[in-house]
Amino acid sequence: MEDTLDETFEDENEIDVTSVNDEKEEDLLWEEFRKTKSSKIRDKFIRQYMPLVKYVAGKVAVGMPNSVEFDDLVGFGQFGLLDAINKYDPEKGVKFKTYAVTRIRGAIFDELRQIDWVPRSVRQKSREIEDAIVNLEARLGRTASDSEIAESLKMSEDEYHRTVMKVSGTSVLSLNEVWYSGDDNDSMSIGDSIEAPNSLNPDVIAEREEIRKVIIEAINELPEKEKMVIVLYYHEDLTFKEIGEVLEVSESRISQLHTKANLRLRAKLTNLRKGIM
Repeated sequence: MEDTLDETFEDENEIDVTSVNDEKEEDLLWEEFRKTKSSKIRDKFIRQYMPLVKYVAGKVAVGMPNSVEFDDLVGFGQFGLLDAINKYDPEKGVKFKTYAVTRIRGAIFDELRQIDWVPRSVRQKSREIEDAIVNLEARLGRTASDSEIAESLKMSEDEYHRTVMKVSGTSVLSLNEVWYSGDDNDSMSIGDSIEAPNSLNPDVIAEREEIRKVIIEAINELPEKEKMVIVLYYHEDLTFKEIGEVLEVSESRISQLHTKANLRLRAKLTNLRKGIM
């Protein structure tokens, strides 16, 4: 599982964003940019990787309500691309596309949180499910089944599944809000766990490594199909349709599994965080 964290977006058959034919030439450009912060080189990288922003925005747009415009997501993602270009360190051994995807996606989610596009009633229902999972798993000492979660919410299992689908739009934010160690600006997501910048002191790097282990442990404890969806969606960068073809189920079923996995993850990490802090 840990190995997949550095392999995100390795498949270049999905989308070709390489305008620099010689990889050595691009390496030299990154080296020069790190030294000079040349605006010409920065602009070159922005033009080269803009298709990546549109690709990530397209993935995030899946399941969003009509009120969320694709062009807005692209605009949000551009800030993430610029941030990635300015902060990328080739010496970390992570490919730029891998690093940039997490920054672009994170920038989009940050903006979505700020505009608070999720209706209050839907957000409340999502929290009720998460709270039920937190309380159940703390009492049971294991992963709660769908039927147990439904019973605790005084619903039938079918009603629970329908409710999960109603809150599916909120789940796209879940893995970017999974860990808070302080205020709202002090957070760490699965994507963040890829990097450990040199600018951080050793204590902070050690703390982030511990959080990374906790996140991976939480994923490994998910039911097998939900874990598979998380790995394929976030780390292999497949679409819901592609995951459905792999698992031989419908796209709507993958959406449901994705939402349930996110709700479980948030609940698990809430329990783990309480135990650590």
